[in-house]
Order: sequence, then C-alpha cells, then structure tokens
Amino acid sequence: MNEPKHIHVIGIGGSAMAPLAGMLRERGFRVTGSDSGVYPPASTLLEKLGISFFNTFDALHLQPLPDLVVVGNVIARGNPELEEVLDRKIPYRSMSEILEEEFLPGHHSIVISGTHGKTTTTAMAAWIFQTAGKKPNFLVGGVAENFGKSYGLGGGQEFILEGDEYETAFWDRGPKFFHYHPDDLIVTSLEYDHADIYPDFATYELAFRRLVNLVPRSGRVVIWGDTEDSGPALRRAAEKAFCPVETYGFGAANDWIAGEVRVEGEVMSFRVAHRGKPIGEFKLAATGRHNVLNALAAMVVARERGISSEAIAKALATFRSVKRRMDVKGEVNGVLIVDDFAHHPTAVRATIEAARERWPGRRVWAILEPRSNSMRRKVFEESLPKALAQADRVILGGVFRAQQLGDETRLDLDSVAEGVRRIGKDAHVFPDAERIADYLAGEVKEGDLLLVMSNGNFDGLCEKLLKRLAQPSGLPSEARVR
Repeated sequence: MNEPKHIHVIGIGGSAMAPLAGMLRERGFRVTGSDSGVYPPASTLLEKLGISFFNTFDALHLQPLPDLVVVGNVIARGNPELEEVLDRKIPYRSMSEILEEEFLPGHHSIVISGTHGKTTTTAMAAWIFQTAGKKPNFLVGGVAENFGKSYGLGGGQEFILEGDEYETAFWDRGPKFFHYHPDDLIVTSLEYDHADIYPDFATYELAFRRLVNLVPRSGRVVIWGDTEDSGPALRRAAEKAFCPVETYGFGAANDWIAGEVRVEGEVMSFRVAHRGKPIGEFKLAATGRHNVLNALAAMVVARERGISSEAIAKALATFRSVKRRMDVKGEVNGVLIVDDFAHHPTAVRATIEAARERWPGRRVWAILEPRSNSMRRKVFEESLPKALAQADRVILGGVFRAQQLGDETRLDLDSVAEGVRRIGKDAHVFPDAERIADYLAGEVKEGDLLLVMSNGNFDGLCEKLLKRLAQPSGLPSEARVR
C-alpha cells in the first residue's frame, strides 16, 4: 500500500466495509467514505470513530484525490465515484485485498466459512481467544455483542476472520475468502446459496474445495461431520486436504462430539468428548442445537491453539451472541418481538426451532422478508414452505426489489404460502411492512412470539410493530391488559 495517508471507501455502509474503515483508522490512516445511505450499526460506528462519510455517491467526493480507494463488492461500473477512480487512475483495492496486504501478514489466520453459522462462530471464537488472554485480531460480519463492535485489533498472534464466499469485487469475481490464507479453516455447513453468483451447487461446492486447497500442510481443516444435510458435501470438499482434517458434530463417528445436550432456559448445556476422551461439560449462553455446533467448531480450533477447557467454558458461559441473531426487540402487552438474520430455509428452520426451545408455550409467528439474492429467487420455492411451517402461523413480506427479477426467476410468494397451507399451517402474503403491522395488530394475542426474519431491516418492521401494538387499538380487547 506504500503507506497512503488518505483512504476513501466506496460502499462504506456495508456490514464488513464499515469495520474495515475502523481498522484502517486505528492503523493511523485518514479515512473517508460514501454509500447510498449509511444506517446503524455502520453509521453509529463511523460517527463514534470520527470517520466522515457521504450518504450519496458523487465524483466530487474524491476531491482532493485520495491516495487509495477501497471499492466494495456491491459497487458496479456506472457508479460515479468508481468511474472517477478509473478515469483518474487512482490506486484501488477490494476489501479482501486490504486485509490480505495490510492486516494478515505475520498473523495466524483462522477463517470461519460455511453456508450457515459463520458469523456467530467467528464471534464465539474471538470471544474465546479474548477470554483466554490471547488478544485476538478479528473481523465479524455483524456486531459481536461482547465487544460492542465488529472488529478488534488486539495485537495478538491470531487473526480470526469470517470467510465469505461472495464475490470480491467487480474486477475479481472469485470468493472473498480466497484472499484470507487460512492456517486454520472451519467449514460449518455446505448448502446451495448465492444463486446470483453460483449457477448450481457443484460450482458453489467447488469454491470451498479450492479454499481447502489453500490451507498449508502445517494447518488444519475443521468440518461439521454429521451425515445429514451438508455432511457429504463437506467431506468431499475436505477429502484432498494436505493437512489434518478434524470433524465435529453430534454423531459418534466424529472426532469431536457434543452429547447430553439440554436446554436450560436461555442456556444450552452439553458435554464434549474428543476421540473418546472426555473434555468437559459446557454451558452456552445461547439457545438452539445449531449454536452448540457453532460453539463446538470454535472450541476445536481454540483447543488446538492451546486454550484450556476452563477458559473456553468461561467464554461460552458469558457469550452474548451477535446483533440480529435472536435479538429481542421488546415485549408489548405480552407479545414478544424478536429479530433474526435468517436468510436461507435451513437457517429459518433452525431459528424457529431455537425460538420454541427458548420461549416454550408461545404461539410462534414466522414473519419473513425474502431479501437475500438467493431467497428472492425460485431456488428455495420448494424447501421454504417446510421450513416456515415449523411455526404456528406464517406471514410473507414482499420480495425485496422484486422489479429487478423476471417472473421466471422471482420467488412466487403465493406458491410458498400455498405450500405452507398444504402442510396445515395458516399463511398470508402482504406487500409491505406497514400492512403486515396493521394485520398483526388485529390478530396477535398475549403470549404470542413474532419472529421477524430478514437479512435487511424489513423496512423497520420491528419498530413498526412495537409502536403499533402499544396503541390502545393495537390488540384485541382481551389482550390489552397483561
């Protein structure tokens, strides 16, 4: 990077771009940025760090010329700032290249990848290493509640990274995680996703096989080893690794096994054994069997890096998850509103199951906005009803930016709703958050759980529900007084 003094970030409002801007600021660079609207938590972080940013794109934002420009992977040709960069031949890099060149050299790279659970597992690993006094460097694709932010530059030996398989930049269509040079690699799961980037599952799987191929002989690959769902694909991905491969899961054939899993209120309790040797009993301050798997994956790497079971147990017992993962937004007249990031049928199912475990006895409403690039498409049209039907009642919001997709590729919401009804559950489709809030205000009753799922803000639906249900007419008369 030749020590540039001023770095401008195009797309600074992204979930990883804002933390990267913070990391650059902590390294002593002057950082500015722009995006088509910057919202919390990105805006909150940037303001706290004193990083100035624009809520629009304009070539004038590059005056005076910066020494280097970081271009987000959602930025495409035609963006006025990108066009100015190319016209003026300003040096530019992707986010992944900055990490590769500026932050990863000299560190032991721990990369957590997979279709599901990588954000939470990355946050867990970072907290385990922090609790053990390892002073980790880390970057998570969400706000890690224990740290109050998405990144940390602790100065320790390890750099813990969420490994995203999405494309790197407009000039680099390869996955971002190819730039992260993993020494330890976790692959949590492998199911088809990112249908806008990968034409089929074979292409998607190939990216992970190539990632495994980057791990040195001295490294380690850790994969979920249970046979259901993505187990066979994971084993194929790891079969040609040049380093040791460790498996984890609930099944007896795994190297690392979690057993005697119990739900104790808002805590999961489980025992761990490694190749028949008991490791200990652990309590995790998060619910859901999927989170036990996430914790087990993080534990494997931590143990192999010399962290004691006692330190791991202390970290898991105090883990505070990631924002937008089972995030309780509030309770009004006995109606609980919970926000979650779920953006894939498997994640939707796991989230609903975890909600039932954490809040038993409540009637669960699954409220989904099809927003991710895969969820907006027909690719999940058959599997989505089965996942949603784990709830008692289902509400579907409009497909995000539906006009960008043709009828032949866009998810058919009426078909999904009909699929849920065939399974025996009630389902309705509404075009926007306002109408969902109006409908629910007249339908919910005390004791209900509204589980709002989207990888965006769902047009502020959680806030709309809190406000609407607080109004005197927000609930049927018998539910207004708890």
